[in-house]
Amino acid sequence: MQPIDWRPISVSFSTTVNPGLDWEFTPVQKSVDVVPGETCLAFFTAKNNSSRVITGISTYNVTPYEAGAYFNKIQCFCFDEQTLNPGEELDMPVFFYIDPEFVYDPD
Repeated sequence: MQPIDWRPISVSFSTTVNPGLDWEFTPVQKSVDVVPGETCLAFFTAKNNSSRVITGISTYNVTPYEAGAYFNKIQCFCFDEQTLNPGEELDMPVFFYIDPEFVYDPD
């Protein structure tokens, strides 16, 4: 896929953690600028603050909802469960692109 000649789009990352999961989960970078069609690699950090092994899985959403159709994950930690040992901290990648068709959507 080739980037198109268009202005960069700012993609912001935010996180929440289920209150029953004793993890910290944060984006390494709060936002990235990406040109439609260009691939981008972003990272999130998870830390198990408990004294036991915990397995979790991420879900994601895109807002505004209509933009979700153009957000394409090539590889993501959210595809699989993640198991962290007590006190373990892990950087987890998401590799994505914004579909170039985004620029032609009037909405």
